[in-house]
Amino acid sequence: MFRRTFWFTAGAAAGVWATTKVNRKLKQLTPESLAAQAANKAVETGHRLKDFALDVRAGMVQREAELGEALGLEAAPADDRDRELPPPRRRAALDPTARPTTTYSIPTISYNRNEDH
Repeated sequence: MFRRTFWFTAGAAAGVWATTKVNRKLKQLTPESLAAQAANKAVETGHRLKDFALDVRAGMVQREAELGEALGLEAAPADDRDRELPPPRRRAALDPTARPTTTYSIPTISYNRNEDH
């Protein structure tokens, strides 16, 4: 009797565990969840690219200073612009304030069913 109870309990626990795992996986595969995961990956990739660009810019400034010293040129004093990327440029087509406000009028056409006969 104890043996049957043990296996019944083990089977029930395994069923609950498997059901929970399947439900979690199904929730991860919903369109909203997939979109959120893609957005998070895109943001993460953007941060990595920004860090890479900042590292490249810092390396460029350092190398420029080394070349300036080697060639005997006077180096301009470094300012905070060397540590930051320039602000992003926006195109006028994407700027919502630059859109012209045009109104379109739709002509109204009267339709008489009696004319079809």
